[in-house]
Amino acid sequence: ANPYPLLPDLLTTNKGKKVKDAETWTKVRRAEIAEDLEREVYGRVPENVPAVKWTVKITDREFVGRTPVIARQVIGHVDNSSYPLINVDINMMLVVPTNVKGPVPVLMMFGRPSFPAPAQPSPENLEKINSALKELLIKSNPELKAIFDQYPAYSPFTRSGPSPFGPPPAGEPSPTEQLLAAGWGYVTIDPNSIQADNGAGLTSGIIGLVNRGQPRKPDDWGALRAWAWGAGRALDYLETEKMVDPKKVGIEGVSRYGKAALVTMAFDQRFATGLIGSSGKGGTTLHRRVFGEAVESLTGFSHYWMAGNYLKYGAAEASFGSKNAGDLPTDSHGLIALCAPRPTFISYGIPEKGDALWLDQQGSYMATVAAGPVF
Repeated sequence: ANPYPLLPDLLTTNKGKKVKDAETWTKVRRAEIAEDLEREVYGRVPENVPAVKWTVKITDREFVGRTPVIARQVIGHVDNSSYPLINVDINMMLVVPTNVKGPVPVLMMFGRPSFPAPAQPSPENLEKINSALKELLIKSNPELKAIFDQYPAYSPFTRSGPSPFGPPPAGEPSPTEQLLAAGWGYVTIDPNSIQADNGAGLTSGIIGLVNRGQPRKPDDWGALRAWAWGAGRALDYLETEKMVDPKKVGIEGVSRYGKAALVTMAFDQRFATGLIGSSGKGGTTLHRRVFGEAVESLTGFSHYWMAGNYLKYGAAEASFGSKNAGDLPTDSHGLIALCAPRPTFISYGIPEKGDALWLDQQGSYMATVAAGPVF
């Protein structure tokens, strides 16, 4: 599984100088590794990416478990005046507890945003809604009057969900409930509203908008870098939110979004911490490892996650000859090292309950150990 056991030395510069202090790492070596990863693996963010304008769509006061919260749906419209045929609106949900002194730390997660527990109308207001609805239904279909007369106490709408003042539900609270109870807020950001999770989407989304619907160049960004860019723009918004401590925003993701969370953490040093779950190849696992998810997996059906240049490293035959993971100028230990010195939690849960033969937690452990000297 380790045909290329020698990893590029993270603490030797391209000119052969040993890195012995944090200043040399920050000013010289870190930039060299970032350049290699941008050019050959994840792609570059173009200089002409349009600005994002954030608008609060809905603000709702809710209870999550026993914690009172403010839930805010926020939409980030990307300026598409240069190419109106492609529209990009970043969708995210911010949820913060209101029973603690702010501003609060926040964990950002890739996923589908939704209101956690939408506030319910009072019984009096619900009665008005039901009366109006019954009148409307009878007007639309007079036969319904006989049914409503037969069941006079029936109401089409009833209050849903447990009361925060009743007994707690059985079982362990959800992760987001535990997060809120600990005084944290969270953000859910929809990666598909930034860039589609498929190869056909490369001429749409933020990548397509910047390229005006045309194919990308070999060193242009792929979906992982685009999702990371979107997370960075979400952090821009959080820096304007008085309820949030922008110096204490973490990034979290699992599987492909674990890859995206690590890329976010590596290239945007404003994120304070990262929780990287089951990220596999293209995340924390060494590219040089031949085990489970492989370089050929990423250059094949997941090519759109990566830069076009990355496809070279899965080519057995090409005009330039043959290349493999051993030809990469850096590896995932370099990506992890870009997160230093910020706390970076790399997890694979319980491998026996997951897909250990595909995810290769061993390769991630090796990469993490190799990044250790930089931290």
